[in-house]
Amino acid sequence: MLESLFHPWTTNRTWRSLTHVLLDSPISALGGTTVLVLLVAAAALVVTFPLALPFAWLMFVAARGMGRLERSRFAALLDVELAEPYLPLPPGSWWAHLKARTASKARWREVAYCLLHLPVSVLTAAVALVLWCGSVAFAFLPLYIGALPRDRADLGLFEVGFGPGAYALAVAGLAGLVLVAPWATLALAALDTALGRALLGPARQDQLEAEVERLEASRSAAVGSADSERRRIERDLHDGAQQRLVALAMDLGMAKQHFDDDPDKARSLVGEAHDEAKAALTELRDLVRGFQPSILEARGLDAALSPVIARSPVPVRLHVDVAERPPPAVEHAAYFIVAEALANVAKHARATKATVAIARRGARLAIDITDDGIGGAVPALGSGLAGLEERVRGLGGWATVLSPAGGPTTVMAELPCGS
Repeated sequence: MLESLFHPWTTNRTWRSLTHVLLDSPISALGGTTVLVLLVAAAALVVTFPLALPFAWLMFVAARGMGRLERSRFAALLDVELAEPYLPLPPGSWWAHLKARTASKARWREVAYCLLHLPVSVLTAAVALVLWCGSVAFAFLPLYIGALPRDRADLGLFEVGFGPGAYALAVAGLAGLVLVAPWATLALAALDTALGRALLGPARQDQLEAEVERLEASRSAAVGSADSERRRIERDLHDGAQQRLVALAMDLGMAKQHFDDDPDKARSLVGEAHDEAKAALTELRDLVRGFQPSILEARGLDAALSPVIARSPVPVRLHVDVAERPPPAVEHAAYFIVAEALANVAKHARATKATVAIARRGARLAIDITDDGIGGAVPALGSGLAGLEERVRGLGGWATVLSPAGGPTTVMAELPCGS
């Protein structure tokens, strides 16, 4: 009970909140007053429409600057991250930008924040100053009175002498200093945070619409990735194992015809058929390995990628720094990304070496594959690199290919993998 009661004194959040609240008033006085003056000027000149435009444009610019400053302050002092709610401005002149800003709800919410925060900041800063300064003054009141010649202090509305009254005020001051002022500071910061969340962050409807768009894009990417994977499997089966099985059947058919009249030739054809069967098994094994290698599930990315590195005709240096294993779907996607990227290096890059780095960065898995080849790689529709990007987007991540002409080529991807 006592621990929770005195909790504000055990955390630096109280002092960061106090700093935030005390900075409110001067910052808002500058930013809010500027926006208010520009708004009044634009409204007064609206009858002379062209003259109002520069003031309206400056008002939105000032409100945006104030919004960015406040978001930075919330993040630095209160650990509150407020994403910028803006939509990209359309290309064109300042007039096109002004029309877009005028139609943007986010811009008007910033203006509203600047105007509403002006009185709120004065109130919160005044309350904080009165509580902290008043509590300190009352707590040390007996010492102050004892230092006076008359042993009496004039507090404006009344006088207090050295005695029970002074000690009662000192106890009240200590209570305010220890209990009231810290909790009130946190409450004032929470009030400021609520105003910031409501007007500086994305609106709830905008967040929901953005989330729906993200999920639709992720689903489309997942469907596209599955279709690309299916076409790749069909192509690999048709060009690889199927052709070898056809050759196997033909060799066995010809061997059957020569069993009686030419046994040596029949044995030779059976040997060729045996070789074709082994090659077909190898290709099928490689194809199945691309689905979900058993070693990946059992031992993780480092162990699963080592055979891929060993089979690569280009020397590859592998570095995996994943203390906590990501979810299976993320591990599989990471395996596919590396395997596909190294396959492209072997086929097209003319590289002499490559590096693969996989690391856990907070709640995301970062993958970087770099080679020293000729560059110029383009993720064309239907290509392995395009399929790689679709697979990553399907999991809510991102991937990009940096491949200037002459090299080097770098494939970078990040996948969400939980906290």
